[in-house]
Amino acid sequence: MMHFAWPWVFIILPLPWLIRRFFPAVQTAEQSALKVPFLDDFKVAETEFVMRAQKPWVFWLAIFAWCLLVVASSRPQWLGEPIEQGVSGRDLMLAVDLSGSMEEKDFIVNNNAVDRLTATKVVASQFIEKRVGDRIGLILFGTNAYLQVPLTFDRKTVQVLLNEAALGLAGESTAIGDAIGLAIKRLKSEEATSRVLILLTDGANTAGNVTPLKAAELAAENQLKIYTIGIGADEMIVKSFFGSRKVNPSRDLDEKTLTAIAEKTGGQYFRALDTAELTKIYQMLDELEPVEKDKQYFRPRSELFFWLLGLALLITFLISVIRLRTL
Repeated sequence: MMHFAWPWVFIILPLPWLIRRFFPAVQTAEQSALKVPFLDDFKVAETEFVMRAQKPWVFWLAIFAWCLLVVASSRPQWLGEPIEQGVSGRDLMLAVDLSGSMEEKDFIVNNNAVDRLTATKVVASQFIEKRVGDRIGLILFGTNAYLQVPLTFDRKTVQVLLNEAALGLAGESTAIGDAIGLAIKRLKSEEATSRVLILLTDGANTAGNVTPLKAAELAAENQLKIYTIGIGADEMIVKSFFGSRKVNPSRDLDEKTLTAIAEKTGGQYFRALDTAELTKIYQMLDELEPVEKDKQYFRPRSELFFWLLGLALLITFLISVIRLRTL
């Protein structure tokens, strides 16, 4: 169906008639009759005669062009068929650790050894892509916690800014409590059927002004559910001059605290030893936090004003050519 975005523009439709009615044109023909009829005056008189002969259809052509301009100014749009969209009303915040320990290369992506942050980006981007209808935000934390992306329906922007995150950007330490506190601050004033924080880290709280457990208590008071993910392999083969040996690259991971944070807020703690398990965890989060589809409809709009504007300009050009050829 047709729709006009600015229908009030139609009030200027009679403007040419009002100008012609209250500001009549100067009678050039009568004035020229008072002059001495030299050769140039005869030429002007001939031109006026030709224009008078052409006036009926040129006049209506000009009126038609004016109407096209007015209609184009009202921004006509074609509304398509309603498209159903699922909106859950859920606010989802991702908190990603950027501390120095995330550079440990104990994950495999496409048969290549990559650091923990790279693996997180790959899997989390897939998770974000599936969150249709949710508003998603992104917090990056290290020594300090920063809001990288406020809550938004624009999943592509969240993916881009997550992929642009760099190790050490927020400092070398780990402020888990501050990251939770920032999420509480950004989510508590929002109206949503569910508030969820997914916190991913590979270490223990070593910085910040708020302890993780105190932050978890505040989160529970504000109905913020926290799912914690401990990332990192349990063992890794390290080659040295004296041969190969096994080490535990996740020895600093504080699983006890991460589990307590999740339990206090009604969430759950997950352990991601490799990329495959990290992918499974995000799939489980899809099941734990399902998209609740409320029926809302969107009608696609197609702008039509440029067709009318182009036709009006073409007619105006045609009238100008006609006038020039009669001079």
